[in-house]
Amino acid sequence: MLKKLQALFAPRDLTVGNPMTGIAMFAVPLLIGNLAQQLYNTVDAIVVGNYVGDAALGAVGLGGAVLNLILVLFMGISTGATIVVSQYFGAKDRERLSHAVGTTITLTVISGIIMSVVGMLLSRPLLKLLGTSDAMIGLATDYLVIIMLGLVGNGLYNILSGVMRGLGDSTSPLIYLMVACFLNIILDLLFVAVFGMTTDGVAWATIIAQAVSAVLCVRRLWKMTEVLDLNRSTLRMDKAIVQRVVKLGVPAGLTQMIFALSNILVQSLTTSLGDFVVTATTAIMRVDGFAMMPNFTFGIAATTFTGQNVGAKRWDRVKQGAKDTLLLAVGTATVLVAGILFFGKNLMQIFTSTPEIVELGVGMMRLLAVGYIAFAVTQTWQGVMRGAGETMIPMWISIVTTVIIRMPLAYLWAYLTRSPQWPNGNPVCLYGSLLTAWIAGCLLSTLVYFKGKWRKRTEDALKDDPEERDESILPA
Repeated sequence: MLKKLQALFAPRDLTVGNPMTGIAMFAVPLLIGNLAQQLYNTVDAIVVGNYVGDAALGAVGLGGAVLNLILVLFMGISTGATIVVSQYFGAKDRERLSHAVGTTITLTVISGIIMSVVGMLLSRPLLKLLGTSDAMIGLATDYLVIIMLGLVGNGLYNILSGVMRGLGDSTSPLIYLMVACFLNIILDLLFVAVFGMTTDGVAWATIIAQAVSAVLCVRRLWKMTEVLDLNRSTLRMDKAIVQRVVKLGVPAGLTQMIFALSNILVQSLTTSLGDFVVTATTAIMRVDGFAMMPNFTFGIAATTFTGQNVGAKRWDRVKQGAKDTLLLAVGTATVLVAGILFFGKNLMQIFTSTPEIVELGVGMMRLLAVGYIAFAVTQTWQGVMRGAGETMIPMWISIVTTVIIRMPLAYLWAYLTRSPQWPNGNPVCLYGSLLTAWIAGCLLSTLVYFKGKWRKRTEDALKDDPEERDESILPA
């Protein structure tokens, strides 16, 4: 039993064994963890929606849209660090692996402090820019400013859990997230239901829980002496590694920034449709988060599996792993879509009892349903490309689908559907445009993946004398 537990928490070498089994064993804890992460975020909405009211529920949703924009730097660091760590681990390069992990920790703390200050200063101006109503601006600002105080903890957990996944350990991040999730629920209820706080209560609960998960992540990495060394020397920022993390992470960060900015612009359209639609959208996006988590999970699994096998120069396993990941991702997405179609009303009623909001939410979730399967395909192909070090192609696809397709379509759709009931446009514009973007992203990602130029660039880099090059296992 002890050996089984040790194996569960040990770094997983995905360069050996059956690809399907390895991906599934890696992805299951990651999937549970991502669902728990979404529950973590959703509890805030459930608590304020039921104990404070619809205005507070909408305020939390608005705060989340701004927070996603602020967090793009962390997302970029996380992606870059995961790729670098997985490839060094696959190449069995202990020294560079240790410096990569140490540099990532230091970089996260420094950037987190800077972002906290910037985020607190920009919270209210950004909310005003969104056209947030007077009924929500105070609640949303209180929530967002407090959340910004905890950005270091947020960043350390999210980035270091990515580092651990790059090492093949998806179980430890799950355990730490479950601890944080449970703590968050308890504190949410204590601060709001018992102490009578509003959005500030759920914000304090969130950052306390995130701080606990961050400490647990650092502690875990410090004790992984079987694969790396963390000490004062490796915690110093290594310029070459920072450059590599940034080089790989910037496209991913820009991709997330594009998503965040588009969400900000679409959120501005949402607020113009009224507080009623803002509140409904907050609930819909919480359910959407659960449906999307498996897709992101298998995207991360594809990145880690590919990264390790590229480091080990096992292209045969990369190809088979992509097929196996796609099968798992599409199968899981199909099951979740069926759940949304059958239980959409029940899901909406968790957040609010207002009949009109529930009805609108159910209709929009059903509209989005088929898009989750398309997004599963997108995440798989793009995850493989990222694991091979190709992060530019996913970025350009995101620009096309988000900037060129979704945003113009949403505003045009709103303009064309103005009516006495919806003077600024029908809310279907928000979700119809999103579905169109997801399907376009699926088609483009599939085309680029099978065209194969991303693989040729990586293979060419591997042939370019890896013993002499500093960037031995990464494409130029």
